[in-house]
Amino acid sequence: MQFGAYTFITDEGIHPAELAKALEERGFSAFFVPEHTHMPLDHSPYPGGGPVPRRYCRSLDPLVVLSTAAAVTERLVLGTAIALLVQRDPIILAKEVASLDHLSGGRVELGVGAGWNRPEVANHGVDPHRRLRVLRERVLAMKEIWTAERAEFHGEHVDFGPMYSWPKPVRAPHPPVLLGGWGPTLVERIVDHAEGWIAPSPFGPDKVAGRVAELRRAAAAAGKPRPHVTAYVHGPDQRVIDGFAEAGVDRLLLSLPDTRREESLRLLDDFVTRIAI
Repeated sequence: MQFGAYTFITDEGIHPAELAKALEERGFSAFFVPEHTHMPLDHSPYPGGGPVPRRYCRSLDPLVVLSTAAAVTERLVLGTAIALLVQRDPIILAKEVASLDHLSGGRVELGVGAGWNRPEVANHGVDPHRRLRVLRERVLAMKEIWTAERAEFHGEHVDFGPMYSWPKPVRAPHPPVLLGGWGPTLVERIVDHAEGWIAPSPFGPDKVAGRVAELRRAAAAAGKPRPHVTAYVHGPDQRVIDGFAEAGVDRLLLSLPDTRREESLRLLDDFVTRIAI
């Protein structure tokens, strides 16, 4: 099992270049960041309960963060967990992701999701009730742009005629798309238009194990490759880590608070000291 790190990069915490270099130096394999374009004052109830944490209002753009990280590292996988694709133009995002993959030497993984915050989605001109269908079409449209010399897509929510778009991603056939979420249609959606799953942060090994088994059975039945599974761990608890390994998780992301440099590096060092990565 591989180990990466996940954190909100804000204007108040550690610089992403410093964190990325520290992760690579300590043997971590991946660096994932989330996304919120903004936080409406009439936002949906926060899934964790209580007020929305400050970091949700102050996070930097994930593609800018990962570009900064790419410039100072050589091996670190650069990922989103998650990019809110229903809030992004798929032609522009396809160009951004392909450009980052090109410049980083094929190190990008795109975690995507439809988002929990319905007013945030609506502010981008998308009906929140249709966001899963919008997400699917935008994923498929980006894959068309990444893989076809003359890309063309005609759907209900994405529609464009034949076009050229370069660069193409270094990663063949394209950067893996990892779907975040948990709902009743999760397995069906991953098998349909993604290469893997990012399990929600609050769920531990026991909950994840059953869904991993279900996902891999469904992928095998559909003749699809074995989906990659990423989950979160909140500290160096060997019992929990072993549980995720037994559940079939391929990569664990150490969830870091959005803190200043000294505290972030202390947490990394504590994890490395206690867990062989």
